[in-house]
Amino acid sequence: MLQFRFSLPALTMGLMAVGLTAPAFSETLKKPALDQLAAAWKGGKPASSFNAFLAQAEKANPELKPAVAAYRKKAPLAGDDLTNIARLLGLYNRLHNQKAVIASLGAMVALPTARNVQIPPHENPTIIDFGKLVEKMARDFGLAYRNVDNRIFEVSLKGKGTEEFGILTHSDVVPAVLSEWVLDDGTRLDPFTMVRVGDRLYGRGTIDDKGSIAAVLYAMKTVKESGLPIQRTMRLMIETTEETGGDAMEYYRGKVPLPAYNIVLDSGYPAVVAEKGAGSLSVFFPAEKTDGAVTAITDMGAAAAVNAISQTATATLKGGDLAAVLAKLEAAKPAFLQKYEPQGGKFAIAITRDGDSIAIKVTGTSAHGSEPQNGVNPLPRLGLFLLESGVALADNQFLKAVKYVDALYGTGYLGEKIGLGYRDDFMGPLTFSPNLIRTGADGRVVVAVNTRMPRGRTPEELKTQVTAKINDWAAANKATVEIKYDQGNWMARDPSGQWLTTLLNIYGDTTGLEAKPVSAAGATTAKQMPNAISFGPGMPGKKYTGHNAKEYKEVPDLDADLQMFTEMLVRIGNLQQMQ
Repeated sequence: MLQFRFSLPALTMGLMAVGLTAPAFSETLKKPALDQLAAAWKGGKPASSFNAFLAQAEKANPELKPAVAAYRKKAPLAGDDLTNIARLLGLYNRLHNQKAVIASLGAMVALPTARNVQIPPHENPTIIDFGKLVEKMARDFGLAYRNVDNRIFEVSLKGKGTEEFGILTHSDVVPAVLSEWVLDDGTRLDPFTMVRVGDRLYGRGTIDDKGSIAAVLYAMKTVKESGLPIQRTMRLMIETTEETGGDAMEYYRGKVPLPAYNIVLDSGYPAVVAEKGAGSLSVFFPAEKTDGAVTAITDMGAAAAVNAISQTATATLKGGDLAAVLAKLEAAKPAFLQKYEPQGGKFAIAITRDGDSIAIKVTGTSAHGSEPQNGVNPLPRLGLFLLESGVALADNQFLKAVKYVDALYGTGYLGEKIGLGYRDDFMGPLTFSPNLIRTGADGRVVVAVNTRMPRGRTPEELKTQVTAKINDWAAANKATVEIKYDQGNWMARDPSGQWLTTLLNIYGDTTGLEAKPVSAAGATTAKQMPNAISFGPGMPGKKYTGHNAKEYKEVPDLDADLQMFTEMLVRIGNLQQMQ
């Protein structure tokens, strides 16, 4: 998911050249008026129903009386009247259901839906329980529910016609490193127990992607209860394997016809029409014995998933004169921090001795793997510190892995060292982020790099070039390596049509911010859907906390989701034509 947003130039292929922005609707409610209504609600007695809320709204804004009267008479609504009633319904949902949405999000977070390698996702009891939770909400809300073999959970808001519009989210999450979930004041968090601190809702999945699920379910509930007719059915599809390849969606595509038009609630606003291709590059180093006379790296660890930059990276040293090694490491630390912090962001190094081993921990800043510019990656800094400390280390699989990371990636992320960097004017640069290192049961060490590829090369071209670079390095350094590289392709959609114009209008009028198509570095299942673009939940200008240690969703952003998703259901549901 997310980020890397750029201004919209004239592009090739005729995809982005239209330069869509939110159209000017002079007679519709916009952010200042919506903010006034919200303030009046909070300052007075809350309305008990949408009708009561409309009474407050037309009293504050008499120009709304014709639209409100038409709604109450159940007369057909169109144009500005439909927009204003849909917008008021969104505001009502946000104000009326916020507490219930937060409670539902907490229940979702409590189900640890990270992939368990021992069990297929569709047999995982936690995934099945998540489906049951969604089913209960759907039934309680008067919505149609279907479980497609525990791969996709469907909820539908039925329309009058036969056409459907698809809304895609996902229930699975990336794993969490418990030791990294500590607030600045020392408070320890359980990633699977949602905690509110100020306006932040901490918990794994709050922004990626369970917040979107809770918000859209309550939007569907609110539209259903309002009695506003919609012409096309709105089909919510909750994927269960998005974080690990999307095989559930592939299964679903073979079983169920897909809507002709779709949005994904798993990236960013205003509307994401292009995504980089996500890749996972793993290099394995076979185990090598050391005699214990020379100090050796005997273990290393960083990240629970390749698409997450971890907050910490660790190494264990054993053998040789540990007292001398400890003294050398401590002496090297101040100069190393002074040398590398100014250019790459602040990080910390902790060195401790416990009996026959020394532990080194580098603490950086976690980030989503797609946006390495927002993190300080501890793994390459740990490796570089080991290499520059002056400590003589045994030439085993760990040292070879450390040298590989430093030689081909270093502390940068734009392909500077590997020599393959490039960028697309709209989609941004190619990024390489060496995030994960771990030891397998067979003693092999794996280093996994998260890649994000923009338009300009094919996956096959990039794989060939990267593999050649790694093999050249291995030959020069007499290292035996095994390479496994899965590289997804980039996506670019044609940003035209009434449905996209409508989404941009909703975003622009609700937030008061510029509304135009953007690109994202994150990869979503939009690539697997026809005519699919992304609409939220990441807000421009804010760090996206999905995959981060201490992931959180801000309550004002959840409010905005509730408001915009509700309006979207009504207006997209009633468009005469999508294009």
